[in-house]
This record gives sequence, C-alpha cells and structure tokens, in this order.
Amino acid sequence: MSANPTISDNPLLQGSGLPPFPNITPQQVVPAFKVLLAELDLELSTLEANVLPTWSSLVEPRDRLTERLNWSWGLVNHLMGVKNSPELRQAYETVQPQVVQFFNKLGQSQPIYNAFKALQASDSWKTLDSAQQRIVEAAIRDASLAGVGLQGEARDRFNAIQMELADLSTKFSNHVLDATKAFSLTLTTKEEIYGLPPSLLSLAAQAARAAGEESATPENGPWRITLDLPSFSPFMQHSTRRDLREKLYKAFITRASSGELDNNPLIERILELRQELTELLGFKTYAELSLASKMAKSVQAVESLLEELRLASYDAAVKELAELKTFAAEANDLQHWDITFWAERQREEKFAFTAEELRPYFPLRQVLDGLFGLVKRLFGVTVTPADGQAPVWHEDVRYFQIADETGTPVAYFYLDPYSRPAEKRGGAWMDTCINRGKITENGVTFTRLPVAYLVCNQTPPVDGKPSLMTFYEVETLFHEFGHGLQHMLTKVDYPEAAGINNVEWDAVELPSQFMENWCYDRPTLLGMAKHYETGEPLPEHYYQKLVVAKNYMSGSSILRQIHISILDLELHYRYRPGGGETPQDVRDRITKTTTVLPPLPEDKFLCVFGHIFSGGYAAGYYSYKWAEVLSADAFGAFEEAGLEDEQAIKATGKRYRDTVLALGGSLHPMEVFKSFRGREPSTVPLLKHNGLAA
Repeated sequence: MSANPTISDNPLLQGSGLPPFPNITPQQVVPAFKVLLAELDLELSTLEANVLPTWSSLVEPRDRLTERLNWSWGLVNHLMGVKNSPELRQAYETVQPQVVQFFNKLGQSQPIYNAFKALQASDSWKTLDSAQQRIVEAAIRDASLAGVGLQGEARDRFNAIQMELADLSTKFSNHVLDATKAFSLTLTTKEEIYGLPPSLLSLAAQAARAAGEESATPENGPWRITLDLPSFSPFMQHSTRRDLREKLYKAFITRASSGELDNNPLIERILELRQELTELLGFKTYAELSLASKMAKSVQAVESLLEELRLASYDAAVKELAELKTFAAEANDLQHWDITFWAERQREEKFAFTAEELRPYFPLRQVLDGLFGLVKRLFGVTVTPADGQAPVWHEDVRYFQIADETGTPVAYFYLDPYSRPAEKRGGAWMDTCINRGKITENGVTFTRLPVAYLVCNQTPPVDGKPSLMTFYEVETLFHEFGHGLQHMLTKVDYPEAAGINNVEWDAVELPSQFMENWCYDRPTLLGMAKHYETGEPLPEHYYQKLVVAKNYMSGSSILRQIHISILDLELHYRYRPGGGETPQDVRDRITKTTTVLPPLPEDKFLCVFGHIFSGGYAAGYYSYKWAEVLSADAFGAFEEAGLEDEQAIKATGKRYRDTVLALGGSLHPMEVFKSFRGREPSTVPLLKHNGLAA
C-alpha cells in the first residue's frame, strides 16, 4: 500500500474474487461503504431509468449491482463472526443503517418491480428456463415482502422498522458473545478438578495462560473453565464437583439476561417490531409472513409435523429421565446440572466406553481425510489442500480445492476449525464467499467457481497435540460440509439460484443433516478413526458401541428440538406484544408439554436464542426438523440400495449429486426431492433412525 492510501487502495472495494484478508482493517470499512453506496445508488438510478422487461436488461444488471454489495458487505459480516473486535463493531454499526437503507431502496424499486411483472406477463416468459422463471417469481415475491406495495408514511415506517431490527439483531449477537466471554471459573486445587479428562485440563491450562497465568500447566494448574462449548461441555459431563457444575450451569443459562448485556428488552422490542412489520404487509402474524417464502405451506402443516414428532418423543423422554434418576446417586434430587454428568456415567456403563476415550482416534487431519474420502466415494469429487493459494484471516485457516472426475477444479473452500472465544462467535456455520455464475468480462464468457467459508468451534490443538475431536465435533464438521457441498457442487449458472441461493429455508438443512448419517457408516468411520500416536485403527468394539449408543437419550434430544421449534413458532404466531403475556411466559407455557424436566425459573434461554433473534430462523427454527425428515429419507435411498454395494452407492450418489446438490434453487425443493427419491418424503425413516419406530 502507498504511504498515502487513496480510496482505490481500499481492499473492501475490490468487489470480486478472493478477499485480501491480511490487507483489511476495521478503519477501512466506513470510507469503503461511503464510496460503494454512492456508486451503487447511481447505478440503481441508471438501471431504473433504462430498465426493460428482459433478462439481459433487468435481471443481469440488477444481479451485478447486488453482487458488488454482497461481496463487500458479506466480507464485513464474515469478519464480525470470525475476527470480532471493538473497532470492527463500531465500523459495522456506523455502516449497517446505510446498507439496510440501500437494500430497502432496491427491494422497493417500483420500476424494477414493474419490469419483473411485465417480464412474467410477456411472450418471452416461455423462452426462460425453469431456473430463470423461479428467479423472477422469487424477485416479485421478495419485492412485495420488502414493502414495494407500500406508499408514503407506511413505507417510511416499514423502512424505519427494518433499520431498527437490523441494529437490534447485531446488539443481540454482540451481547451473547460478550456475556459468554465475561464469565470464567479459575480452579486452583486438585479437589476442584476431580473427574476432568486430560484434554480439558490441557485446554483449561492454556486458557489460564492466555489470561495471564504464565506458569499454568495441565498437571498443576491453575485451570480456567469458560462458557465456551469446548470448555463448558466436558466440564458438565465429567466434573465430580456438583457445586461447581451448578455454578457453571447457572452462569450458562443466565447469559445475556441482566445488566448492560440484558437481551430481554431487545427480545420484546424485536417481537413488537416484527408484528408491526407483518401488519404493514397485510399479514396477520409474523409466522405467516415467514412461511410465505418457505416450503411448508402453512403454520398448520408445520404444527402437525411438530406434534407428530412430539408425540413420538415425549414418552421416550419421560422413560429416559426415569431411568437416569434410578441410575444417579442424586436420584431423589436430580437437578439440571446433574443431567449431563449422570447421562455420561450411564452411557459409560451401558455401552462401556467414554466420549473422551474416542478423542485420540479423531485428530482433525484424519477426520478430514475420511470426509474427503467419503465425498469421493459418493460423488466422485476430489478434495486437495490449496493452502497458500488464498489469503486467510487467521493462521489456523486452511484452503482447499474440489475437482471433478476429470481433475478440473469446480470449487474451493476455507476451513476455520478451532474455537477462539475472544473474537469468534460460537456455533458452526457455512457461508458464501463467492457464488457460481456464468460471467462475461471483456467479451469473454467463463464460469466463475464457487467458494465457501466453513467455520467450526472445535477443540484447538493443545500442548503439542493435534486437535483431537469429540464425536459430536466430527458430526458437526460433516454437517457444515454438507451445506458446503450444496454451495460448491451446484450446476446452476445464475448466481441468484446457484447453490443455496433461492432454496426455501426449510429445505436448506437437507444436505447438511444428510451428511451426519455417514458418521455411523462403517467404512467411513473406520477409515478415518485412527489413533493419532500409534496409527492403530479404532477397535471394532468401539464402532459397535457407537452405533448402539447412537440413539441413547434420543427421545430427550428430539423433544428439546421440538420444544425450541414450538417456542419459536408460538412467539411469532399466537403471542401478541403488549397482550399481558411476556416472551418468558410463553416459554413457561410451552414447557408443560415439551419438556420432562421443566427449566429452572432463572433459565433465560431466549436471551441467547440467536437463531431467531440475530439469525435468519425467526418462525423457521422448525426447518431443522422439516429438513431432517427429508435428509433421513434421502439417506434411506442409500440404505435401500445397500450400503455394502459400492456400485449401488456410486449410482445413488450420482443421482443425489445431480439433483439435491446440483439443482440449487432452480427448482422447488419438493420437485428436487421427488427427482431424487421418485416420491414425496415420509417421516418413517426419521423415526426409525432415531430408534422411535420399529
């Protein structure tokens, strides 16, 4: 960079290609967006003045415009998730209102909306292929949901609501990150670490060193336990100190529910604004507005699926809790902070292995080899390291290439595997870096290859050992890679329908949940599970136990998902802000039929429910279960073909790749599913896989 960097040096204005991460600083965000939004504003006015109802004069220029904005804004959003800092937050909060304003302006453009309507009504409509038609239909629908039909005061109010909601959602997410970061438990005596596995002691000593205890060691401490999942979960599973489990559990369930980081007022305000927005658009409830762009036809359809699964899992969960109480020493007084601990002891006794015993068999590198071997076996594609070919945002980030049968590259992805509680938000996700598309530049047309971000929060390498994964972390990696495959193996050349774009939200989890099933597939599991020191493969008895233990407490875990899904739906369907009931009251009411051990009074789960208050899942959390019906049924096709029959697996894998993974948003998900499975989905495979049906 020159000594006096001009705006043209601003990497956030690059607008296409791989982001130059090492050159990006939070200080560049505000100046970049000042320039970018002014340019886009001008482009939008020019487009509106000259728009014609044809694909090349309407859809293509509009797409070029949104792609530039999505490239720069997507990059800032990505960094907010993986490299959060006070400086970046401030820049983000300065720019966000202007970005929301521009999206509103584009979504509400009358000339563009009218041109889409004219294109749909024109003779040339029949010449468009199904993907193009679906893109146009989605644009018309999205414009009406973006308030294109509103005038005057109603439109101003709608835009003000959108702006406030965006701000609240960012605040909500920051509060959760800060509250999770704010609490830690420092242990100094041997009595306080009874039961804790060596892997956690190493991690906790590393956390203590990072916090300034330079001489901390796994053997002698001090040990720092945090609310970050790689620390919190194993502590709750293994600590014999009931008092410390209680302390940690209570800190976990009360995050972001008091003081400066209190999300309660934000929740009430978000729900209030969503209801007002809904009524402006002519809907009765936010749930109906949300479903207008989803696969499920109605709230009733969603509720009947959830009720079917609730009935199937409730009795099983009651029975599981009763068995656990009989087993636990605290039988008469089993509390929430005892559940994970005793469940782990019961699992060890029932299946004669511990979750920790398996860790040494799952070093990240081998798990990746196993995952890549599986996608080659199923879909014929080869994944190879491409480190050094792309700038990265952190030294632990890897870069990979995916090539087809002929060795031609078809996609790339970044992998950011480890937890970094100071700057990275929790959870795991796949995000779009670059969309596939046919691009013409200087008279030359070429296919731009898709690039994905895969982000996990697994146990980092500690004390010279590689990242040794829990089986749950293995499943999470497979899950996110499934999302990645849909983004990367798409064959659609229009960016607006390539990969996960224009796929109904409640079908998006199909490819991710589908991949999780393969963690229990014998060749896949035994192919990757090798001891990191000796190279010895996972003993057969462990494989058998894992399969048997797969459905341990499955009634309880399904019921938990149903609890959350119904809670989300209820808040956006029956709850009325200011109607005398608080969001917490709604949860208390829902727990009566969806939990077997009611949450503690101080449990403020809603305050960290980022999926619906700072993610895209509002009135859509049911999508996990909706899509799991599809994914279990899709995996059923491989079971029917015969998991031992390599030819059949290849053929079924090719069909899956050519439909579910290739077609993206070019067809309705039900059509995509039927083209793969030959029929509509059934709930039977899901209940079977969870051991809840014969």
